[in-house]
Amino acid sequence: MIIPWRELSPEALESLIESYVLREGTDYGAHEKSLQDKVNDVKRQLVSGEIVLVWSELHESVNFMPKTR
Repeated sequence: MIIPWRELSPEALESLIESYVLREGTDYGAHEKSLQDKVNDVKRQLVSGEIVLVWSELHESVNFMPKTR
């Protein structure tokens, strides 16, 4: 189920994004990005519509996924 992220408080959204970024462990190559840079990247993708925030009933968790899925 897609969660309308604009309806979340800024604090709740920030917390969800930070949690996602910290668990992802994405390799950024030779130059590691700061936590805030990673959070900003996710926010940019949300605003642009590239990704959506989803709730998984099966896993009882939230995740960010490409909009095309």
